[in-house]
Amino acid sequence: MVKLGLESFIEKAKILPAGCRAAFLTHQAAVDSRGITSLERVRRAFPELVQSVWSPQHGFYGDRQANMIASKDFSDPLSGLRVCSLYGEKRQPTPEMFSGIDLILVDLVDVGCRVYTYIWTLYLLLVEAAGAGVKVVILDRPNPLGGVEIEGNLPRSDHSSFVGLYPLPMRHGMTIAELALYFKYRAGIDVELDIFEIEGWRRSSYFNETGLFWVLPSPNMPTPATAMVYPGQVLLEGTNLSEGRGTTLPFELCGAPFIDPRALLAEIDQQAASGLFLRPTWFTPTFDKWDGELCGGLQLHVIDSQKFSPYRFTLALLKAVIKLYPDNFAWLAPPYEYEYEKLPIDILTGDPLIRKALESSGDLDHLKESWKDSLEVFYEQRTNAIIYL
Repeated sequence: MVKLGLESFIEKAKILPAGCRAAFLTHQAAVDSRGITSLERVRRAFPELVQSVWSPQHGFYGDRQANMIASKDFSDPLSGLRVCSLYGEKRQPTPEMFSGIDLILVDLVDVGCRVYTYIWTLYLLLVEAAGAGVKVVILDRPNPLGGVEIEGNLPRSDHSSFVGLYPLPMRHGMTIAELALYFKYRAGIDVELDIFEIEGWRRSSYFNETGLFWVLPSPNMPTPATAMVYPGQVLLEGTNLSEGRGTTLPFELCGAPFIDPRALLAEIDQQAASGLFLRPTWFTPTFDKWDGELCGGLQLHVIDSQKFSPYRFTLALLKAVIKLYPDNFAWLAPPYEYEYEKLPIDILTGDPLIRKALESSGDLDHLKESWKDSLEVFYEQRTNAIIYL
């Protein structure tokens, strides 16, 4: 079993100066190896340290749905602390939030994907903490998708958004501490940064090899299996296809009322589906897209995580749907994640050329090849931020 940065902090941080005061960016999904929340563990060890809690998208308790469903500031009934939301009226700490604070603790459950917004809350926190002269302390935890594979294109600079404030591939292969270092070095954020590392984790390890509890970090991320398919299936949020919201298998189910599951399965490039068992099925969402309507589609079962490329698969899926159902399929209009002009699919991929290639039945292998040089550059650029072997 791995040892989390949280546990190392509690063991080693007894040198904190007397009277030290902290804010804590965290949420209920951040638990230790016994399932106790990071907030509770820190407060037990240092009763006077945490003065306030800052929460990312979906709220501290992970109860808020996606895409501009804001969470509000509130008084936590369990800890009695004030919880300040960083997803709603504000998405970055205000100068007033740093008043009386000596450092900021961070313990977040990320899912290894560029468009999962917790890493952009971290990015904005680093920027504001640098300006305020306040130290940031990262309590690191594993990337559930491992740290070896990276996949996808780097977004264009003119398609920066809250699902990509700084260029990263869709599957970035880094922990939150490594991302913090990467942002510090590459984006030039002059922030004082301390990191408490994970012990016993190797980059080749997926979440099911860690021995840790999975607590859903957002309402539609219930299991590690969901996280495995998410870096591709999240693209469906930019379409009129259901990504499985409103079912018990979000992102593992996908479809629409106009889809014949068997026809779709026959059309998908089987090479792009390597590592998957695709099961034709029908489902009825209870909310979100196609609420109450019977949808034909597929269930994704990852049977070989080493072979499975989620981003490539979903691009192949979209290509097949567009070919079979050109009169039924549609890209959704904005707004999406506080972007009011560009199409949601274009900020999800970070490049409108991908949408255009799909619309014209372009060669996905050629598209993937066009990303090769930029991915190699990214791989080299992240070297100084890599902590684990």
